[in-house]
Amino acid sequence: MKIRASNHQKETSHARVDLKNSKWKLFPKGIQVTMEEEDFEQDSELCFDCSPTSGSGPRIFKMLEKWVPKASHYFDKEHYFYAGNQITIQESIENFGAIVWPGALALCQYLESDQQEISLKDKKVIELGAGTGLVSIVASILGAFVTATDLPEVLENLEFNIARNTQGLKIHKPEVRKLAWGEDLDQDFPRSTHQYDVIVATDVVYHHTALDLLLATIDYLCQPGTILIWANKFRFSTDYDFLDRLSNMFNITQLAEFPESNVKVFKGTVREN
Repeated sequence: MKIRASNHQKETSHARVDLKNSKWKLFPKGIQVTMEEEDFEQDSELCFDCSPTSGSGPRIFKMLEKWVPKASHYFDKEHYFYAGNQITIQESIENFGAIVWPGALALCQYLESDQQEISLKDKKVIELGAGTGLVSIVASILGAFVTATDLPEVLENLEFNIARNTQGLKIHKPEVRKLAWGEDLDQDFPRSTHQYDVIVATDVVYHHTALDLLLATIDYLCQPGTILIWANKFRFSTDYDFLDRLSNMFNITQLAEFPESNVKVFKGTVREN
């Protein structure tokens, strides 16, 4: 069973979103065409500035092949290499939350390559929808104190991956905790004792009904000085609607774009009253 092929079929079965009038179509068409037609090598430059004049815009990346899948009847075990470490991830085909999605790959690559823009060293980080734990593992290798959260049915596989990939490393081992968006936040994550420098989320926005709860959770966890880093593959018009809603709550900056996989990386900061 090829889990990635089936996911790709699901995604490409939907019509592309028309972004002609969207404020989030940030890149000149000519630059996107150049990126798609260029014959890149595996060891080519890691990222590219999408603004050839000012250098102030988001950066365009080519997704690097950092994994070699090894499939079995029940689990996919995939091997990655980020931040100088080989990371082996066990995926469960029984739960969408236990699969490595494109946004996670993109964000790991971005965090590894641009530690001046986003430094996680000694930062308190919470990941929403941590899934397989790949992003949390990479963030901890980069020096963060990480709390990886997800639904109860995902936690066993999440804990397994984190334990396997952090054992023996001189890093802050991520803490794994249950977090259902919008539920028991005051009780499980009281603001007086649970303050985070960075909130991380990848591919948490897709065609589901919990977007209001996700927004409420992000709003609850963000305090003055907190940074939100969100990477997502944009598949549906609802993804852009969520981005618009998020931009009404936070100051949003697009950091990067991965045109081949249609993944965008954003940074959000709390608006001061």
